[in-house]
Amino acid sequence: MSTGAVLTAAGSGSRLGRPVPKALVELAGVPLVVRAAQNLAASGCVTVLVITVPGHVLDDFEVLFPGGRVPGHELPVRLVPGGATRQASVAAGLAALPAEVDVVLVHDAARCLAPPELAATVEAAVRGGRRAVVPALPVTDTIKQVDPARARSGAEPVTATVDRTALRAVQTPQGFLRAALADAHARGVDRGAAESTAASDDAGLAEAAGEQVWVVPGDLRALKVTTPTDLALAELLLS
Repeated sequence: MSTGAVLTAAGSGSRLGRPVPKALVELAGVPLVVRAAQNLAASGCVTVLVITVPGHVLDDFEVLFPGGRVPGHELPVRLVPGGATRQASVAAGLAALPAEVDVVLVHDAARCLAPPELAATVEAAVRGGRRAVVPALPVTDTIKQVDPARARSGAEPVTATVDRTALRAVQTPQGFLRAALADAHARGVDRGAAESTAASDDAGLAEAAGEQVWVVPGDLRALKVTTPTDLALAELLLS
């Protein structure tokens, strides 16, 4: 039995204002997808990595992983075309993992600075008996619930102030027993065709399938690079 990882890298770079897929955008001279792969490899718990990429630029990703390995590591890499949504892409990556993989980490290339120890912590929790595990941070902002249907002149009415003590902001990598993740994707396959219905993360699919999801402490470095501001912050974290 072994642990495999699915690294999602099929998203566009539109919100970063770049003409290339987000995962190919460089952070201090290194593409996001390579940094994310290297951190997964450095965790020491992953034996194979599947990366889902935009099919039309598959060649651009292949040159980043010469010899089918993560640069600087011996971790083997498989590149597969992603789907129309993140959910569909993860399903494609999951199907490409070798049969001997029994634990799966699902990670976003956009969270390229998630440290190796975060992946190791999630994987250890799954191996310890938790079938679905996510890293998360406590919510520090005050959260207001609103009613968009009653918006007037661009303003939405507040209906409640949510107690933030029990709220967590979820990150990746998320970890699962392969059987549990495969079942969740099978049950939710009809949702994956369109962004309007697709699950935003695999923990949500697992919850919908009746799995108990567990939270372990996240890491501030596992921020998601979505906007130019996020990219600038990531550069600061590296310096």
